[in-house]
Amino acid sequence: MTDTMLKFISIDGEMPAKRDAKVRAEDFGEIYADYIREKAAEQSSRCSQCGVPFCQSGCPLQNNIPDWLYLSAEGRLEEAYQLSAQTNSMPEICGRICPQDRLCEGACVIEKSGHGAVTIGAIEKTLTDNAWENGWVAAIKPGTERALSVGIIGSGPAGLAAAEALREQGWQVSIYDRHDRAGGLLMYGIPNFKLDKKIVQRRLDHLVDGGVEFVLGTSIGTDISFDDLRKKHAAILVATGVYKSRALQVPGCGSDGVIEALPYLTSSNKLGLGDKIENVTAADKHVVVIGGGDTAMDCVRTAVRQKAKSVTCLYRRDQANMPGSARETRNAMDEGVTFEWLAAPQSIHDKDGQVTKVRATRMRLGLPDQSGRQTVTPIKGSEFDVKADMVIQALGFTPEDMHEISPDFKLTDWGTLKTHPTKFETNVPGVYAAGDIVRGASLVVWAIREGRDAAAAMHQYLENQLAERAAE
Repeated sequence: MTDTMLKFISIDGEMPAKRDAKVRAEDFGEIYADYIREKAAEQSSRCSQCGVPFCQSGCPLQNNIPDWLYLSAEGRLEEAYQLSAQTNSMPEICGRICPQDRLCEGACVIEKSGHGAVTIGAIEKTLTDNAWENGWVAAIKPGTERALSVGIIGSGPAGLAAAEALREQGWQVSIYDRHDRAGGLLMYGIPNFKLDKKIVQRRLDHLVDGGVEFVLGTSIGTDISFDDLRKKHAAILVATGVYKSRALQVPGCGSDGVIEALPYLTSSNKLGLGDKIENVTAADKHVVVIGGGDTAMDCVRTAVRQKAKSVTCLYRRDQANMPGSARETRNAMDEGVTFEWLAAPQSIHDKDGQVTKVRATRMRLGLPDQSGRQTVTPIKGSEFDVKADMVIQALGFTPEDMHEISPDFKLTDWGTLKTHPTKFETNVPGVYAAGDIVRGASLVVWAIREGRDAAAAMHQYLENQLAERAAE
């Protein structure tokens, strides 16, 4: 093994080639290339194969990372892919959009020792792209077809992961989504420069080919009642995500030109997909994005590509405390985004109803609060103005009112669905929930994990239903 692995001392960590910032800012194409086969093997060989794989424990899916890095280093890419796919329903997507610097790579032992993390995400992406190109992605072919059906509300990552797992067990699966395309956040919420929509569509086609039914343009509670859906299916999974934007609470936030992040990103993605819609564009505008998470980075980088005159990000804490991926923040900086750290909006000013500027105040970091994050307090007399024709609110998301689907649901204090901690079953028998609608706005990888876990619990429930029917 030492001939193949532990080469982190002699080989530096190296990400795949990245397009020049000025060039990539001209389009919405993905910015990273795949490794060539030899480079993937080389970078995999940097793994220390440590006795306690912190990279694995740092991954919500508990991916068996050291083993598939070893296989990749030996050039056994098909075996490496098959191992990665055992625990991850969408490795090509996680390899692109997971904040690896906060998860697996951030926990990497050689990163902690100062040698630079193994580029786990880029290798995962390359493995899976190779797998698709070479026909290594096995079709969904259940060994036994089972008569009972499952209805899944929402076609985002949690719903898709659950659908694949349940279909592999032979259950009949229908996914309902209110949008005209499946994919949820993957299709409409994440820009193409991070996740090309062809990658998402390929995964959706894989599910369709495996027998999963998609019922699109259908809102549960409006087009189909929840009671009727329960009568139609033996079990239900609620995987709607959370899409209600947190709003600014400052004077002037109702001015024209103050918009929410998700509709802005959705509009951009629909245009990229060829839809003829009214464009919400940052072209020729001074854009201010308020927030510091991954959605804020998606917005500032989209505005750059739409040819904004200037793009400024206001974040009330410093760079070290940003909740989003550090890698995405660096990409935004490279593309010309201005960051105003330790700055919070105080008011929004307008002329004849149209926003003209954001008045912000400087903030001071204080002691950690109950969550462990440092508190912030305004610095008196530190106000300053940022010119703005468009202000994008990227402050996070909360659940929509789940009682509009069913008044019987028990909710948490945060409006998410209350579920059993390990079985994911709601208080309504046979109805399960997974993803952001359970844990609140979180990462795609966590949604995949919970979708798979919920599917395992639903599989056991459905088998019990079959056994009960056979005993009658």
